[in-house]
Amino acid sequence: MPSPARIRSTIATLTDPPADLRAMAVVHKALADPTRLRIVQRLAQGDGTVSDLMRHVDLSQPLVSWHLRRLRVAGLVVTRRSGRETICSLGREALARFHAQERALLGSER
Repeated sequence: MPSPARIRSTIATLTDPPADLRAMAVVHKALADPTRLRIVQRLAQGDGTVSDLMRHVDLSQPLVSWHLRRLRVAGLVVTRRSGRETICSLGREALARFHAQERALLGSER
């Protein structure tokens, strides 16, 4: 017998929300984790390496990279290589678009 969570997940996939809502959900899910919020908070102050972010959130490199991947998929973080280091920066344009889309979807655009 499937669990209630599995049933809800199946129903959610069958209802197939519009693309703009799915895109909004990706960003919300990326920001739903306190560690990812701390990474975004740190990057709002300026670019940082993965090592900087590891020290900031006190997690291992694989865990920080996993969180960064979720933020990159949502468009909130941009990365680039500089030698052996990965430099991360906040995707400010994507964040501004997200806020504008959120206001429009919620009907609170002014």
